[in-house]
Amino acid sequence: LITKPHKSWWSWFIHSLAHWVYTFQFLGMTPQLFVNYKLKSVAHLPWRPLMYKAFNTFIDDVFAWVIEMPLGHRIACLRD
Repeated sequence: LITKPHKSWWSWFIHSLAHWVYTFQFLGMTPQLFVNYKLKSVAHLPWRPLMYKAFNTFIDDVFAWVIEMPLGHRIACLRD
């Protein structure tokens, strides 16, 4: 485990709560990935909406790495 100094117990609590939310939202997404794979739910999308979604996701991911933010939040931005 990596220990980081915090200014107060409130700072530690907010930091821990944020990482808990990031972790369990990522884990909560995995059943949806399995359902999408089994139902082939993306295959029915027309070409333009699919490209719009892909482009939007790419731009979102680029900004997640360009803008200065904590690493945990940056990784959480990549889950879409």
